[in-house]
Amino acid sequence: MSIKTRNDLGQNVRKKSIELLNEHLAQFVDLGAQVKHAHWNVKGPHFIALHELFDKLYANVVEYTDTVAERLTALGGIAHGTVQASAETTKLKAYPLQITDGLEHVDYLSRSFADVAKATREAIRTTAEAGDDATSDVFTEVTRALDKDLWFLEAHIQETNK
Repeated sequence: MSIKTRNDLGQNVRKKSIELLNEHLAQFVDLGAQVKHAHWNVKGPHFIALHELFDKLYANVVEYTDTVAERLTALGGIAHGTVQASAETTKLKAYPLQITDGLEHVDYLSRSFADVAKATREAIRTTAEAGDDATSDVFTEVTRALDKDLWFLEAHIQETNK
């Protein structure tokens, strides 16, 4: 932590939350880049629907990226929000750059969204156990959004039971 704050959470709690928030910030920056990559490169019969969906998902990722970054700065941390910092920290698998088929993009993005949502669910528990209920709530809010975005993606590739 580099910034003084009158936030009454203990320094150890804030430090742990800031580290966790920065880990997630890296994944959200990476996830946003993956979605934008898919948006720019999607091809195929579902082009316009997916192009527009990916744009909406990107806007959502930007929103919860901002929520996480603002929470960690409110705790006295410094948001490591650059592409370089994200590349060093993200736990997401590298996005295959040669994908152009729309449904392949959907499949890969759904995996990335699911991985981030799983990690964010774990962060809910970790921050709650540490005594930082507000950060736990931020992670809960973000998880709800990730789950909805994942639903939108998976609806394109799920089979229906007839």
